[in-house]
Amino acid sequence: MFIETLIVSPIVFLRVVIIVIISISLHEIAHGLVALSQGDDTPCKQGHITLNPLVHMGWESLIFLCVAGIAWGKMPINASNFRSQRLGNILVSTAGPLCNLVLAFLCMGLLKLLADSTYAEFFSFQFFYMSAHINLMLFLFNLLPIPPLDGFYIFSEIFPILKPLQYTYFGLFALMMLFLIPEFGDGLSAIAVFILQTVL
Repeated sequence: MFIETLIVSPIVFLRVVIIVIISISLHEIAHGLVALSQGDDTPCKQGHITLNPLVHMGWESLIFLCVAGIAWGKMPINASNFRSQRLGNILVSTAGPLCNLVLAFLCMGLLKLLADSTYAEFFSFQFFYMSAHINLMLFLFNLLPIPPLDGFYIFSEIFPILKPLQYTYFGLFALMMLFLIPEFGDGLSAIAVFILQTVL
C-alpha cells in the first residue's frame, strides 16, 4: 500500500501527495475553464472554478490518495449548454490531459534551465522530475478510451458506436482489471520515463 511510503520515505510520500493534488486540481480547472468557453457556466455556478483541492477531489479521493496512491477529481459540466455539443465534448475532455502534459513539459523545461544555474542548489530537482513523471502518467492514463476517463469521451465523439458503454459497468470492470495488473502501471511509468529521457 502507498501509505507504507510514509514510514519508509516520508519526503517521497509528501512529494507525491502534493504533486497529485496540484495536478488533479489543475486538470479539473482546465475542464471547467474550457466548458465556460464553450457556453456552459455550470462549473462557475457550482463553485468549481477554484484552487481548493477539496472541491475538486473531495475527502474520499484525498484519503484514497494517501492510503492507496489512487485519486480522482470531478468537474460538473452540462454538455447540453455547449454551442456545439460534439466539439465542446472533445475540447473539454481534451483540456484535462493536455493540462497535465503542459505541466510535465513545464517541469522538464525548469529542469533543463536550472541544470547549470548557480541557483540550482536551492531547487529540488527530484521534485520537478517526479512532477513531470507523474503528470506524464496522468496524461497517458486519462487518454485511455475507458469510461469515465477523458479518452473515452474524446473517442466516443469520434466513434459514436462507443457511447452506450458509458451506461454499463464496462468502465468500472476495465479499470479494476487494469489496477490489478502490476505491469500496467509499470508500462505507463516506462513510457513516461522514455519521454523524460528523450526530452532531457
